[in-house]
Amino acid sequence: MRIGTPKEIKNWETRVGLTPAGVHELVASGHEVYIETGAGLGIGFTDQAYRQAGAYISKDAETLFDAAELIVKVKEPLPIEIARLTPRHTLMTYLHLAADANQTSALMETNAICIAYETVTDTHGRLPLLTPMSEVAGRLSIQAGARYLERTEGGSGVLLGGVTGVARARVTIIGGGVAGVNAALMARGLGADVTILERSLDRLRELDTRFQGEVTTLFSTPATIADSVAASDLVIGAVLLPGAAAPKLITRSHIASMRAGSVVVDIAIDQGGCFETSRPTTHDDPVYSVDDIIHYCVSNMPAAVARTATEALANATLPYILELANLGVDHALRSNPYLADGLNIQRGELMHPAVITSFRDSLETATAH
Repeated sequence: MRIGTPKEIKNWETRVGLTPAGVHELVASGHEVYIETGAGLGIGFTDQAYRQAGAYISKDAETLFDAAELIVKVKEPLPIEIARLTPRHTLMTYLHLAADANQTSALMETNAICIAYETVTDTHGRLPLLTPMSEVAGRLSIQAGARYLERTEGGSGVLLGGVTGVARARVTIIGGGVAGVNAALMARGLGADVTILERSLDRLRELDTRFQGEVTTLFSTPATIADSVAASDLVIGAVLLPGAAAPKLITRSHIASMRAGSVVVDIAIDQGGCFETSRPTTHDDPVYSVDDIIHYCVSNMPAAVARTATEALANATLPYILELANLGVDHALRSNPYLADGLNIQRGELMHPAVITSFRDSLETATAH
């Protein structure tokens, strides 16, 4: 199979879909790999490193799309990239279609096959290709929150871990999944007073066992959310409904109840965000304020640590890319139901149930307005 990885063009996005190590394995399995020139340069993967691994270097994205059948990316395609897709292409990347009706419609019109990392599952019902970026985003959320709590960044001037005789900052994490746990690990490590809100009692028991009382766990209800948010210096939104738009659990009134200069970080912004006041931001312009509360809603947070994020993602995706290449896309999707869960669009039709529901809801909302 001919596999291509273009250079990412989203704001500050220097992650890359394939590493030289991944190229080496694909070439050793008999496949041709095309890398757009400069695709990995931002994180130290030179064109020469890709050549040595056996890749062909394409002079530009248009040439690469013409050559390749399977396009392996990191972030959702922008309009100029969607325009290059044809029915002979399979696209494999993060898509997050539930929050983006325009992208969904445009991809359907290409008649390409679109596989989303974030909805591929495993035998335990987990999301193995979303997990590495959830780990990264969870950890980064605390770094970002700590930074914007600093007075020099417009925050309230609170140190997460406090000091002798001074209270620690209060951190509330909404959602006890992979991102929430990694946020809790970082916040606890910095000495903050950490609370996780979660709806699953089984998950709450797991969290209690894991953190051994060092983190408070609460069953998530409107009342516990309201009380916890109002008392917090930093709130992390880490809610996930696989393939679906994130629920708006934190309202404008919750935000208004916080002390001025407090910070909220919405990890779920790719899926529309779980704060009523959230809107996507970029690494060039990462924050804004609502009711004197700083909002950090960067839609590609892991790009801030692109080298680590690329290697973590590539470790997870390579076996699936090899499976698609070795078996052929149609055969691979038929033979592996967990990989097939990643199929979001197939030749003009939506395939994932949660995406179908969210897409219809978003169209109805748009029509109503």
